[in-house]
Amino acid sequence: MADTAPTARQRSPLAHAADRLAAATRSSGGAVRLAEVPFLAQINVRLDAKSPAADAVGLALGLPLPLEPDTVVRVGELGAVWLGPDEWLVVGPPGTQRDLEGRIRSAAGDEHVSVTDVSAQRTTLLVGGPRARDLLSHGCRLDLHPRVFGPGRAAQTTLGRTQVVLVARDEPRAGFWVLVRSSFAGYLTDWLLDAAVEYG
Repeated sequence: MADTAPTARQRSPLAHAADRLAAATRSSGGAVRLAEVPFLAQINVRLDAKSPAADAVGLALGLPLPLEPDTVVRVGELGAVWLGPDEWLVVGPPGTQRDLEGRIRSAAGDEHVSVTDVSAQRTTLLVGGPRARDLLSHGCRLDLHPRVFGPGRAAQTTLGRTQVVLVARDEPRAGFWVLVRSSFAGYLTDWLLDAAVEYG
């Protein structure tokens, strides 16, 4: 018997804005690069950083959970963002949510741990190019100078009055990931496009 259940095609929160983001990138002459990075796996992990579970989870993922505030550790396609003394956001390639969640739960064993798939909660905007820091500085109070907020840094902050997780990518030229709640993604995209006009 054929499967007649309807299958919905996954649609990113900013699919409607892809052309506008690409046009802003072109009109800036490469000064800024704007694009959505949709469907990244995002797993929220809460556990005692001093417990055996923290080391076990790090081994299972192949990367240590960062212990220094406002940092991110990346190994290959996986990253772990410090959100608090007992909280991290593990970010991976699209479609890896179940695998990551299973590995974390299995590694934690009987320890007290909270593991939540929050992939659908946020989308990710890439803000790159030589003027990316200037663009973000229009609406972010953090000091984004490379000496202060360079590769390996991350923070929960506001951008254009929207709460985001801002991640400096590994290479200075790679720019930033802006993880924003899906319900605010359209607003933040409009804000970024408006702010990027001066580079066009």
